[in-house]
Amino acid sequence: MPSVPTTSLDLSAPEVVADPYPFFAAERARHPVAWHEGQQRFLTFSHAAVSRVQRERSLGRIWVDREPAAQLEPFNLLHRNQMMENEPPEHTRLRRPVARAFSRGHVERLRPRVRSLAAELLAQVDLAGFDVVEQYAEPLPVLVIAELLGVPGSHVHDLRDWSQAIVRMYEADPSPAVVAGAVSAATDFAGLVRELAAERRRTPADDLLTDLVGTELTDDEVVAAVVLLLNAGHEASVNVFGNGLVAMLRRGLRPGADVAVTVEEMLRFDSALQLFERTATEDVEVAGVVVEQGQRIAALLGAANRDPAVFTAPDTFDVDRDPNPHLAFGVGVHFCLGAPLARMELAESVAALWQTCPDLALAGEPQSRDTFVLRGFRKVPVGGTHA
Repeated sequence: MPSVPTTSLDLSAPEVVADPYPFFAAERARHPVAWHEGQQRFLTFSHAAVSRVQRERSLGRIWVDREPAAQLEPFNLLHRNQMMENEPPEHTRLRRPVARAFSRGHVERLRPRVRSLAAELLAQVDLAGFDVVEQYAEPLPVLVIAELLGVPGSHVHDLRDWSQAIVRMYEADPSPAVVAGAVSAATDFAGLVRELAAERRRTPADDLLTDLVGTELTDDEVVAAVVLLLNAGHEASVNVFGNGLVAMLRRGLRPGADVAVTVEEMLRFDSALQLFERTATEDVEVAGVVVEQGQRIAALLGAANRDPAVFTAPDTFDVDRDPNPHLAFGVGVHFCLGAPLARMELAESVAALWQTCPDLALAGEPQSRDTFVLRGFRKVPVGGTHA
């Protein structure tokens, strides 16, 4: 029996967090899949292997409550009832009503509002010098998702804080302070959603929350769905925008003729979500390696999106790259339900930024969030002049 390839790549090492792509390339050249003894899971480095992990039904999202379970119950409750943490048939049951709500036209109906919000935010900044993350990329998606769900604008700052506190738990070995912050945020966030859901049952409105409370979902499942939509819609959009913008500005690039095509390259080039884990529900083969029942395997999306077997000049940011079969939104049953919203929002916000400030440039060194799983920038100082 052939030996299983192994790796000792430390995903939390500062040099890997700063720029994981050379490390991914070195690993990919040796093996598409490798066992990491320290992490007790397989890591995947090729586009084909990552795609296989996400499509294979025998590799599932199996939620296990974080310990100590009693202390972390507010956090666990949100994830235990999320579609993303379940497999069919439970995943199908949880996803169907959210998908129906999205299909009612809420997303496209928001496009004029996204343009309006982008213009309002840009009108409030000093174009000669501002933080494009804090003053533009962060508030925009929160305002959009809040409007989609029907959350009052007075809660927007709370939503940003709660979302950021919860997603910090996804990094390796969160500190006690991070754990406490996530539990507090999960408690407060769930409390607000329960209040709003009760209001919608009494007085329906034209929003996604009203659509959800009228379905077969339980109260806990409605809360989990809303929190997932806010966290995913907020964090992913902010980080895709920041990562892609920094990549372009460092290279003196601007969006191509079709901004939507450039957005796809932003999604590919520096992935906002770097890792997604699965657990084998039975023995399954991935790129010549057998993942045994109960073993975990991590799909490294950033590695897949720089695979030279799929992308010509993968380390080059090509604003006109087409086709662009990146895996930023996943594939298979867990394909991101919010992808149409994210794509629309990014295209409108990127176009508005360059139309308003056509000579946009970095005005200082961007500050990284220094996290691996959710990769992004905390601050991106920019400047230019009004069009």
